[in-house]
Amino acid sequence: MPTASKRRLRKLGFFIGLIIGILLILGIEEGAQITSTDEFCDSCHIHPHSTQTWRTSPHYDNASGIYVHCVDCHLPPKTSFQYYTAKAVTGARDVYGTLFKDPEKLNWEEKSKLEHAIKHTYEASCKRCHQNLFPIGLSQKGEKAHLYYDRNPEKVNCLNCHLRSGHYSHEEQHAEEYKIVQKTSDIIYSESARVDSFVSFTEYIPGTSVKFDMIAISGGMFSLGSPASEPFRQSEEGPLVTVEISPFWMAKTEVTWDEFDAFYAATATEGRTDTRIEENDIDGMTGPTPPYENPDQGWGRGSRPAITMTFHTAKVYCQWLSQITGKTYRLPTEAEWEYACRAGTETAYFFGGEPKKYSSERFLNKIFGIDTTTIATYVNYQETSFGKTVEAFAKKENPFGLLNMSGNVWEFCSDWYDSDIYSTYHHGIKDPSGPESGQEHVIRGGSYNSDAARVRSAARASTNHDAWMVTDPQIPKSLWWYSDSKDVGFRVVCEYQGD
Repeated sequence: MPTASKRRLRKLGFFIGLIIGILLILGIEEGAQITSTDEFCDSCHIHPHSTQTWRTSPHYDNASGIYVHCVDCHLPPKTSFQYYTAKAVTGARDVYGTLFKDPEKLNWEEKSKLEHAIKHTYEASCKRCHQNLFPIGLSQKGEKAHLYYDRNPEKVNCLNCHLRSGHYSHEEQHAEEYKIVQKTSDIIYSESARVDSFVSFTEYIPGTSVKFDMIAISGGMFSLGSPASEPFRQSEEGPLVTVEISPFWMAKTEVTWDEFDAFYAATATEGRTDTRIEENDIDGMTGPTPPYENPDQGWGRGSRPAITMTFHTAKVYCQWLSQITGKTYRLPTEAEWEYACRAGTETAYFFGGEPKKYSSERFLNKIFGIDTTTIATYVNYQETSFGKTVEAFAKKENPFGLLNMSGNVWEFCSDWYDSDIYSTYHHGIKDPSGPESGQEHVIRGGSYNSDAARVRSAARASTNHDAWMVTDPQIPKSLWWYSDSKDVGFRVVCEYQGD
């Protein structure tokens, strides 16, 4: 073939390819436009409230009359090819969900949390619209928060504070101030309970209508930790060691909001007072300052467990309770906590059952589902909680008569955390209380947000103080409240001095 003919064919091929490429690009762009409308998004979403909550949010219902569309938040800015790749992945996920998932079985409360939302919202898209972080009219609280964000972009995401800007939730709107909701009743207790023998009793908080049950826990010997054969066992749960526990009283429930509100009303400090109290300065005790956000998460208070307070707050609460009742209240040691949780049992759970049967970490359970009939009777955990705490008496008690020892909220123990502490205990050690010092404290029991593996009687964990204070923009950060931990509370014990 002559050279001239080859050139013409190459040119023709080039122009045909160019035209096809242009048509392909135009087709992709046209398809992107069609599939980027709010109506198209709504047709595929299986979330039953996505459109409704969007239309009641500031991104739709606002003074300026500007609509922020689905793709404006849930896709990256249309300034790079990442927009199209993200769109393809998001679209495939939504189609799969529409075809193969049952909306009735999805935990929408769980899916709406920060850790999930952050995977489907692009911070670059937030910044594209909100270029000025310090607009006229910004509140003082907003200025502090935005200044903190501007200085710590690697620590804080826009959603840490603005989770509900795109999808409104009446329950979870931030409270400007913590409003005390004290339990009301015709009966106001004038004095605390009188206890003359080692029996269970009901404690009364003087000057309030609040009472709570204390269960007598007889002393004894037990094996602290878990055997190597226990499913989901962690190395920090061993070696098994025989421990002797002295008698004590333990609260039947975690400290409720009713109980905590009585403490807050009696000791709360206006404004920010972060001066640490001396350990023995009971008469001059000051209580919590107002929290930065609504601590009950909009779930309600009453008999639900009090949450988001720091270890320091829990310790001061115990000092206050001791002062007004004339008894010695404190946080349980880790050994006391596990002894009370096990309640004479040696299995993974005090109610029996196989951890693998209840855990979502097991592959077969992800396919065939989990039979939660038994565990749900006793434990409020990830598979049954709908992403929130339950009231104190919603579950059955353990053999000692204690409620929610497993699940609902993690509970502070007085011990400093040490992953290898059991190896330092000798056989028959009496009332161990952990290492003399440390950085974090032990928490036990798992929570509404925990897998079945973490609500086993032997499961251990620790506080994560700095990570739980990330969103708090205050300088210094609060001594009293966590800004990024919503599933930790505490339970009190009362010392028994013996006959």
